[in-house]
Amino acid sequence: MDRELALEMVRVTEAAAILAGRWMGRGDKIAADQAAVDAMRRMLDTVAIAGTVVIGEGEMDEAPMLYIGERVGSGEGDPVDVAVDPLEGTNLVAQGRPGAIAVMALAPSGHLLHAPDMYMDKLVAGPAGRGVLDLDAPIGENVLALARAQDRPVEDITVVVLDRPRHADLIAGVRKVGARIQLISDGDVSPAVAACLPGAGVDLLAGIGGAPEGVLAAAAVRCLGGTMVARLYPEEAAEAERARAMGIDPVDRLLTLDDLVRGNDALFVATGITDGELLKGVRYRADAVATHSVVMRSLTGTVRFVEAEHRLERKAQFGKRPPADQ
Repeated sequence: MDRELALEMVRVTEAAAILAGRWMGRGDKIAADQAAVDAMRRMLDTVAIAGTVVIGEGEMDEAPMLYIGERVGSGEGDPVDVAVDPLEGTNLVAQGRPGAIAVMALAPSGHLLHAPDMYMDKLVAGPAGRGVLDLDAPIGENVLALARAQDRPVEDITVVVLDRPRHADLIAGVRKVGARIQLISDGDVSPAVAACLPGAGVDLLAGIGGAPEGVLAAAAVRCLGGTMVARLYPEEAAEAERARAMGIDPVDRLLTLDDLVRGNDALFVATGITDGELLKGVRYRADAVATHSVVMRSLTGTVRFVEAEHRLERKAQFGKRPPADQ
């Protein structure tokens, strides 16, 4: 893929973040998500790609825009897979909490796993975790193995886990070996990225989250040279059947990073919406809007953090502000 696409993708996630950010703390996650979807779709149409959405807002009958199978871009260039989450952390924006991002990934056609909208069990760590993580082993063994691989005391290892009742045993297992835990309410893409960044304060992401988010995270893990193992976690027979229809058979097979993102030519882009450990949120001023983004390319291993200012009079394309009574 053309390396100039990286900056074009930043423009797309910036647009989604700017419009969604205006709904921060307003209690309406649906409106915030729709604002992000509209902005991202509009900006994607200006990009010179022949893209197909493989991770999106749902099926055609569920989502009017950015649905799985939708064609995006100007239609120019080689075909590419597009994975999007215009607002990762809808509840975070609605409640004014940290960590919401607008995120997307690109790869050559057929290189991103077509994952159904269901749960996925995941373990993500940085380069030291290669050949160490074992999704079938108790979480305590994984934490201890990662500590040995990093040559650090287990007490210094930080594990990020979604705060859900289903993770009670996992949390107990981490605590039993003495590692630190950071519980998050929503949004596991950012901590997956942070687990692969030196100095980010995260060593391991563990637990069951969304499968689409798992593919997005995998693109970043590929760019950062990290490691990831995963397995789909269907809750009912219909979900398992849908996974088979999308080519994942057997449904419970172990998914490695090579299964999630094939080859070595992926792009990952994210823009902060609310402040987080990875990215700062959108800042609105009288005459400008400031954004903070990260863009990565697996082919070169390049990671760029982009701070941008957008003059308001030039951003009418991002849409109107939400009504004061909403």
